[in-house]
Order: sequence, then C-alpha cells, then structure tokens
Amino acid sequence: MARILITSAIPYINGIKHLGNLVGSQLPADLFARYMRGRGHEVMFLCATDEHGTPAELAAAKAGKPVQEYCAEMHKVQADLARGFRLSFDHFGRSSSQRNHRLTQHFAGRLADNGHIAEVSEKQVFSIDDNRFLPDRYITGTCPNCGYEAARGDQCENCTKQLDPTDLINPRSSISGSTNLEVRETKHLYLKQRALKDKLEAWIDSKTDWPVLTTSIAKKWLNDGDGLQDRGITRDLHWGIPVRRGDQPWPGMEGKVFYVWFDAPIEYIACTAEWADANGRHDADWERWWRTDKGAADVTYYQFMGKDNVPFHTLSFPATILGSEEPWKMVDYLKSFNYLNYDGGQFSTSQGRGVFMDQALSILPADYWRWWLLSHAPESSDSEFTWENFQASVNKDLADVLGNFVSRVTKFAQSKFGDTVPAGGDYGPQEHALIADLGARIRDYEACMNAIEVRKAAAELRAIWVAGNEYLQSAAPWTAVKTDPDRAQAIIRLALNLIRVYAILSRPFIPDAAETMMQAMGSSDWTWPDDLPAAMRSLTPGQPFSVPENLFRKITDDERADWQTRFSGVRS
Repeated sequence: MARILITSAIPYINGIKHLGNLVGSQLPADLFARYMRGRGHEVMFLCATDEHGTPAELAAAKAGKPVQEYCAEMHKVQADLARGFRLSFDHFGRSSSQRNHRLTQHFAGRLADNGHIAEVSEKQVFSIDDNRFLPDRYITGTCPNCGYEAARGDQCENCTKQLDPTDLINPRSSISGSTNLEVRETKHLYLKQRALKDKLEAWIDSKTDWPVLTTSIAKKWLNDGDGLQDRGITRDLHWGIPVRRGDQPWPGMEGKVFYVWFDAPIEYIACTAEWADANGRHDADWERWWRTDKGAADVTYYQFMGKDNVPFHTLSFPATILGSEEPWKMVDYLKSFNYLNYDGGQFSTSQGRGVFMDQALSILPADYWRWWLLSHAPESSDSEFTWENFQASVNKDLADVLGNFVSRVTKFAQSKFGDTVPAGGDYGPQEHALIADLGARIRDYEACMNAIEVRKAAAELRAIWVAGNEYLQSAAPWTAVKTDPDRAQAIIRLALNLIRVYAILSRPFIPDAAETMMQAMGSSDWTWPDDLPAAMRSLTPGQPFSVPENLFRKITDDERADWQTRFSGVRS
C-alpha cells in the first residue's frame, strides 16, 4: 500500500469559482484521490481557502463586513460547494489559521537564519486618494515589454513577464482608478531566490516525468530575460500574517504582514496540521506526511493546479522549502492544466458570463458536470465549454451508454427472473471473451489514471461502458429467454455483475451514480477488480438486487437554449 499526498491549488476567498477554476485543480485532484483510495492506497487529500491580501479586504469592504467575518462566511460557502461537487478532501483548511501563522513565521525565521532573507529599502507606489500603499496587483498600466494596456504591477497576463509596479507606463490604482500616485520609500523582506537558482534548477531537471506544460513554464521563469529574481515576501497591509521571526518580533517590520504568495503554499502543510487538530490527532500524525525525518520519505506527493500557478509552485515555494534547510517533503509530480474557456470567449464574473459552481449545481447534479469537465479537461491545450457539446456528452455518454445499460439489464432481469440474481446456466465462450476484453481495457484505464492522463482515462472508461452494451446487444437475452432460459439467466447474471464493476471503475468520475449502481446491486464491496473473472461472479445466485431510478436524464434542446441564454452575460 502506497502513501499518496495530494494537494489542490487553494482557491482565493473572494467569490464563488467558475467551472474553469474547478477543472483546473480541485476536480482532477479529487479524481486522482478517489482512484488511489479505490486501489487501496493511503491517501491524504488537502485543500483550503487562500484568505490574505488586498482582494479579501476589498471584497469584505464591498460586502460591508469585517474581513475576518467575510472570510469565515466565504470559507463555508466554498466548503459547501466542494461537498456539492463531491470533492473528497480529507480537510478543507484556511490560510488564516493559527497553524499557518506559526508555520509561515517559522519558515521566515529559518530562511533568515540561513542567510536567504534580505531587508530591502524600496520605493513603492502610494495612492494619495486611497491613502494606502498599493499592492503590486492593484496597480494597472501599460506593459513596457509588450504594450498590453491592462498589465498588473506584478505580472503582465498578456506576455507573462514578471514586473515591478514602477515598471508600468501610465500606472493607475486598480481600486479607485486614481492616477494621483507617488512613490514612497518603505522597507521590506525579500526571499533571495537567485542564490537558490542552482538548487532549484537541479531539482526541476530531476523531474523527468513532469508534464511538458509544467516544465516549460518553470524553465521559462527560471531562465528567460533576467532569469530568476529575488522576490518580496512582505507588504504594508493590515490583513495577513504578522511579520515575525519565528516566535520573536522582527525589528523594523512592525505593522507589516507576509505577502500572500509566501504564506498561501505553506498552508498545504498547515492544513495537514489543522486536519490533525480537528480529528484529535497528534503532531506526529501530520508530520509523517511532510517531514522526511518523521516518515514522509515514503510519501509520493502530487500537486494539481492551473498553469498560472506553476511558477510559484516550481520556484518560489520550493525555494522556501530548500532555503529552510529542513527535511520537508517536496512535490514529486506537478500536474498543471491549461484554461477552460466559455462558449466562444472567457468566463467573466463582472459580466455574469459563464457557469459558476453554485449555478451549475442549481440546474443539474454534480455527476453531469464532473463527467463533462473531466472528459474535456484542458490538458494539452485550452479547451472550451459549449452547451451543444455538454448536451451531447451527457445524452450520449451518460444517458445512452451507461444509464441505458443499467436500465435495460435491471428491468429485464426483474421482469423475467424476479428480484434476485438468476441462477441458471453458466458463462460460455461469449462471456469469457468479454471478460478477457474488459480485463485488457481495465488495465489501459488504470495506466491512464496512474499517469494522470485525465481525458484518456475518461475515454477508456467510456469504452468499457460501450463494451458492455455491445455484449448485451450481441448476446440478446430477450431472444435467448424464449428458447434457452438458462442461457438468458447466465447473460443477465454476468450483466448484473458488470454493473457492480462499472460502479467501482466509475466512482472516481461519477461518485453519486456509482453509489446508486452499487446499492441497486445489493452490494457494499468496493474491492477493485484486479481479478476480473472473480469480480464477474461476485454477485451470487439468489442475491437481491433492485431497479434504480434513471441514472441520468437527457438534456432537452429547450433546456440547452435556455441555459445558453441565461449564462451568456447578455444584459436584458
């Protein structure tokens, strides 16, 4: 049994996330976690809300609430939506937790002790009209590199060049739009990333199995232009983790907080400590996942995130870990995703364009969305959500292939043989050929899941569903029952066992439907079908089964048209 640590990029606290955010990190991480649990491995699957920084302060102010209250409320909203989508986190934490306060301050102290922190007097943009220093991302202007007019002060989204706010041409406050800005001197702490470049490069080079997307982004940030830069880890803000050197005050840093990019990844570790606290565990119980000197050496650590998060997880967070010179577990495999676009454009919160997580669950159950998103995951390139594609995929894959198989088998079995698994006959050449074919297909499915090739895994699973339908059509129990009832009973007994196998294989993708299938078969045995011939005899003659309600209903043309209009962002 392997020990698998899985973290999903932690969503920011301000607002409900759209389907592109979901498929870019949390959902594929959940797929992998469920699969690994299904194979019998010990899994720790973690996520949290990212709660610090100016965006949280501004969102709270807009809502007319103290920032702590706003973050607590939004954490509950995001946790509830995660449960709605059946995301199986072992713990869904908060970056504002006291555990993260202490760990972030600990890492800062270790980095300083090891000579990796510099105190830098710098000039920062101060908005006179807003009466505050402006964080990098709240200064907008023209990129000096590519001319993009809406570049942020930390990075240009158009050309991805890392920037300082003072680099921008014609800067303005993103908060108020004011151009009444001036540069004032302030002192901040910098993580000396350049001094760690050789270690970071050697570590990245050792990850020969990473996706091309991940490695290419990491190498670009490491070497392009001026290469890896030292990066500020503190800000002049009120909301955040106070700057301390371990448990001691940091002279000259009074009133400052750690920059959100620094403390947010540390929450992965803190979240595990929060899990231990919430479950009455000891420090040793979470340290065995993170400290290689306390049991984590045999852990395999996977991270899931959108491509925009890759630089911080391949460079800055690893620099924190390496610079601490402590035996912390580092990521083994980083799965990154491109973007999901929406119906010819982009998701837009401000324009009400696209489907957000709460809206999705209000119109269809989670499995419908899980299946489409995962089977169309933006792995090798950006992908696009269209209502026509969504309707076709749900109706064909879920309703016509899987749902139809379950319905035909159980209804026929009940009408001809009653409410228990029929006993007549035995498997013949056709059944043995199907079992051999399915065994090979299941191995292909496992290979895709082990490699975290999400779209390929979905295609393999669908092919397994199709094979069952083709067998049923060829074996034709509705014809055999008229001339050879024993033969018909053997066909149906195999098909009922196949429904149970489908439940096990499908559970990572569509957990609710899988539970329904398993319950209908009167079973609670989720053992992975490593021995498929035995698995196809798991349901024995005389065992009760039931006819489940329709697993998946079809989406009508009228519904599709209505939803397409409703979520287009077009204002009436």
